[in-house]
Amino acid sequence: MRDIKKVVLAYSGGLDTSVILKWIKKTYDCEVITFTADLGQEEELTGLEHKALSTGASKVYIEDLQEEFAKDFVFPMFRAGAVYEGRYLLGTSIARPLIARRMVEIALEEGAQAVAHGATGKGNDQVRFELTVMALEPLLKTIAPWREWDLNSRSDLIAFARDNNIPIPLTKEKPYSSDRNLLHLSFEGGELEDPWTEPGPGSYQLSLPPEQAPDEPQVIIIGFEKGNPVSIDGQKLTPAGIFKRLNTLGGRHGIGRLDMVENRFVGMKSRGIYETPGGTILFVAHRDLEGLCLDRESMHLKDELVTKYAGLVYNGFWYAPEREALQALVDKTQERVTGEVKLKLYKGCVYPLGRRSDYSLYNVDLATFEEDQVYDQHDAAGFIKLNGLRLMTISGLDKKNR
Repeated sequence: MRDIKKVVLAYSGGLDTSVILKWIKKTYDCEVITFTADLGQEEELTGLEHKALSTGASKVYIEDLQEEFAKDFVFPMFRAGAVYEGRYLLGTSIARPLIARRMVEIALEEGAQAVAHGATGKGNDQVRFELTVMALEPLLKTIAPWREWDLNSRSDLIAFARDNNIPIPLTKEKPYSSDRNLLHLSFEGGELEDPWTEPGPGSYQLSLPPEQAPDEPQVIIIGFEKGNPVSIDGQKLTPAGIFKRLNTLGGRHGIGRLDMVENRFVGMKSRGIYETPGGTILFVAHRDLEGLCLDRESMHLKDELVTKYAGLVYNGFWYAPEREALQALVDKTQERVTGEVKLKLYKGCVYPLGRRSDYSLYNVDLATFEEDQVYDQHDAAGFIKLNGLRLMTISGLDKKNR
């Protein structure tokens, strides 16, 4: 580590990375370049360049990666229908491989010997950042201050920041750690560390409480092409534009709130608050259209792989060959997931009302309860008998051996 002369730091301007910037300069006596990815944080980016420079950065990168984030990371994950532990739509997890990849690229462009991040030694993000670095440029060193320094708590960081005249966006009275992008907003810490304690009002910002949402439902239509959303109510939008529009609609109707205790990759449980208004709407709509367009065995095979795919994203293996192989299979299933889904947004819920597609596998002549000339119901008897043959064989054997 003594050979490190230049470091690229993944910088958010929050408490941790603000302290880390100053700490690295003091500890390693090296140049620090900050990199901030604009993934839809909005007002969080205001004044960030000035803050980084005034804290000691030699150079600042702030790049708008919103379209790339939505198109090349979130969309592939949503085509897979990935959801972690049946609930979490992976809003933080999916942002890390993009941030880490660009951080590596900047390090190579700038001739840096190391990259740095603000993830704690207890969290998942340290794994996600460092696995990406290993996959893309293993010769780069990684500085992880939370595993090196003697600042052992958020309170210690606040004290360090005040001693070094670093402005910080939180107080001991509201000590949340948060992460925001186009897909979601998350909160951890503070009263949330007690899983029995109800979240405070400051832990939800993107959505109204369902009880305060409009009493009148709103109906929208989302258009898809090959598994990707492309329009809302007939209006074509960019990938990032899709999320911005749906976040507004979903937030207005109190959609996408989640309070859960999850299993971290490092082995402990953690409690977090997640708001994913637009993502929740898209997840429901995409799944509904798949029901119309995918054949049974393709859908069931894909469902069997969801847990594996979600685990790879959550645990930081976006650039692993097995995730890429799964993506190829997923994308093959999505070739005909094209059409429209009509949805009702109301009081925190998303209700599919209808769906249509030129690739629909639904045949009213087969499904009807009325008289038809296509399906011979007598054929079902042989179908059932053949499927029950093994069960009858086992039953006969059991009776024989009693």
